[in-house]
Amino acid sequence: MADDPRYAIYYVPPPGSELDRFGAQLLGYDAFSGDDLPFSDGILRAAPDWHDLTRDPRKYGFHATLKAPMSLAHGKTEIELLAACAAFAATPRAIPVIRPVVGSISGFIAVVPSEPPPELIHLAADCVREFDLFRAPLTEADRARRNPSQLTPSQRDNLDRWGYPYVMDDFRFHMTLTGRLGAERRDCLLKMLANRFAALDLPTLPIDRIAVFRQENGASRFHIVAQYALVQASE
Repeated sequence: MADDPRYAIYYVPPPGSELDRFGAQLLGYDAFSGDDLPFSDGILRAAPDWHDLTRDPRKYGFHATLKAPMSLAHGKTEIELLAACAAFAATPRAIPVIRPVVGSISGFIAVVPSEPPPELIHLAADCVREFDLFRAPLTEADRARRNPSQLTPSQRDNLDRWGYPYVMDDFRFHMTLTGRLGAERRDCLLKMLANRFAALDLPTLPIDRIAVFRQENGASRFHIVAQYALVQASE
């Protein structure tokens, strides 16, 4: 399975938007184009090892996870997945709107909601349920990589039911900017990234689209193959 493509359903900012450029340039990778991007001189002056600090999130591109990476179930195709995503996006729903901030989550620095609205929790849960029929069952090796002994009981239940620990009540929306950092390093970089983010002057962010990412094999990065705008339910 390591050489089979994997797919994920993520939120991404609109291509070319200030938030899209902010995240892509910090990670050094544009998931829309598949191109490497140069880091700014300011980032490299503040953290000469920035390339290493962003190695893990660079593989996935700038995003927030709604349906975690998965191999396709037997008999399922990319065309069917894309059609299902188009239908999901076309179903009217309340569009979540968050107040984005830069914060720390499990040792990573990320763009997170100051307070996640119920509509965001519902959107994420709907994605997990709706697209689970496309997910191949976890192998024993897949499950072991999640270190189930270190998960909470609910996270282990999620792993076994949905193939990923951090869903439903354990879901936390985040758009990762760094790998895991020690506390001393994290505090310094958090302040620097929060100041950079504040310069975008982005008081609210509608979570108004989903994107399908594909990873060709275990050694490659994820890239965007399609995106779909969510339809707002009429009031």
